[in-house]
Amino acid sequence: MPHTHTLSLPDQIKLAELLEQEGVGIAQILRNRVFLGLIEKAMPSLEAAYPISRVVKIPVMCSSGLGVVTAPMAITAGASGVGVGSAINKLNDVVAMIAQVRSTAASLGISADKSSLADEKIVSVT
Repeated sequence: MPHTHTLSLPDQIKLAELLEQEGVGIAQILRNRVFLGLIEKAMPSLEAAYPISRVVKIPVMCSSGLGVVTAPMAITAGASGVGVGSAINKLNDVVAMIAQVRSTAASLGISADKSSLADEKIVSVT
């Protein structure tokens, strides 16, 4: 099992501030997923998005447990974009993967068919 470092929420906020001072262009929030439900799985990331997005001026990207249902919650909590890699990577069919990205984009009010997403919320799949 890989070694994991866990910071308290106040330490994460301080780290985001320090990274911004050092010139980092975006802060990504990844938090432990210990619950099984859709909302519970995303709750640690959602919980961190609000205070971190309030103390830094750089974009905050929320990931960990996000998908069609919870991605809009991340934006509401202050995230500039969302990462939905786990929602995509668990699928075995490319068509299902595309459908998941399109559904998540639609839940954010973004057309997945746009050639340019400038000034739109970011959907990241890694």
